[in-house]
Amino acid sequence: MKRKHFLSAVATLVLAGSLAACSSDDDGTNSSSDSSGGGGSDAANCTNTIPKPDLPAVTLWAWYPNMELVVDNFNELNDEVQVCWTNVGEGGDEYEKFQTAIAAGTGAPDVIMIEADRIPTFQVQDALVDISDYGFEEVRENYSEGAWQDVSVGDAVYGVPVDGGPMGMIYRKDIFEQYGITPPTTWAEYEQAAQTVRDAGGPLFGDLGANVPAVMMALQIQNGADPFTYDTDNPENIGIALNDEASKEVLDYWGGLVEKGLVGTQDQFTPEYISGVINGDYATYISAAWAPGYLTGAGVGEGTDAGQFAVAPLPQWDPANPVQVNWGGSAFSVTSQASDPELAAQAAFGLYADEASLTDGWTNQVIFPLNLNALEDPAFADLQVEFFGGQQANKEVYIPAANAYEGFTYSPLQQYYYDAMTEQLGALNEGSITGSEAADRLQEDVVGYAEEQGFTVE
Repeated sequence: MKRKHFLSAVATLVLAGSLAACSSDDDGTNSSSDSSGGGGSDAANCTNTIPKPDLPAVTLWAWYPNMELVVDNFNELNDEVQVCWTNVGEGGDEYEKFQTAIAAGTGAPDVIMIEADRIPTFQVQDALVDISDYGFEEVRENYSEGAWQDVSVGDAVYGVPVDGGPMGMIYRKDIFEQYGITPPTTWAEYEQAAQTVRDAGGPLFGDLGANVPAVMMALQIQNGADPFTYDTDNPENIGIALNDEASKEVLDYWGGLVEKGLVGTQDQFTPEYISGVINGDYATYISAAWAPGYLTGAGVGEGTDAGQFAVAPLPQWDPANPVQVNWGGSAFSVTSQASDPELAAQAAFGLYADEASLTDGWTNQVIFPLNLNALEDPAFADLQVEFFGGQQANKEVYIPAANAYEGFTYSPLQQYYYDAMTEQLGALNEGSITGSEAADRLQEDVVGYAEEQGFTVE
């Protein structure tokens, strides 16, 4: 396969999937943003004020809500480089502008915030720099191996971890108490508890949202699935295993819960779903460590449902071999358009790594930090989370999950895979196919697409 065709195919993937990236209540724009996607390397476009203008500047695109504070903290502490920050949009909006800059060969920033699962999509286009030779060893011990795995492709490192989403099971204490159940520790117990509540005339136990395919992928990996194998040494080859027994077992399990009326099929992140969470229509919410901040912002945990939520470790498929998984998370990557990659890497390693920025991030529920200096901070571990009625959720659930997480292998086809999984989950929710059939269809779809784009599927 010719390299030009290969890169063109991946560029099409990015643009086709850009609108499916994460979003928030903030539209991610500001007066300094250049909607054309150009000007990313022009320090004159800074949103922030650079306090040490005589130092070299590194340009940055990022959308964290407290990014201005983070940049100001970095610049005040650093006497070698300054950061010029611009918010060109969140998630898909930023990716589309970055893709435009890649195609043009100009206009990208030196450093860019990217969700971990999008890194291979840009790396395969030679748009990101391997930072393993630019100070990686000096900060390696600040993050877990799982955190580094998520931002790596093969042995190369293409991002500095910032936040993650170790998963757990949020549940309604009032519903559990009413029906005399305790937090299930296995998925078999989860189904049993769901049946108990159902038989007693209670609410749905959970929800299988077709629009959260990353959750299904995580649960399949938890069961031993290995959806993709991909390495920079052979960028035109990809391993795809979406219909193995582990993947089928998980889809059949959730399809069975739907068929038995034990869980709902409402799309998540919608007003209808949030209303259901507030009204007690669901006993559990399988989600990540960032969920308390999201739910609080959406109005959950106020009024009649105040103080009703707690969190427990994610149920396991095999309790003898527990596996922790992750949903979400972002990193700072150095782009191939950086004029000084080593200086850009220095900024990427230092951003959101100082104590003040990390503390602001977790106290205001902006991020769940992956920096071990924060994870090992007693103040973070012992925090009594207001959303969970004072429960020490970090110590009890999220920190152990983050420490045990071993990382995912993402692929350049990640967005297409998510879209294809969403389609199959929709059919599963409708009852028109079984979980095993959904897995077979997904395998055929994604393999076919990969081959059309010129990949050799192993």
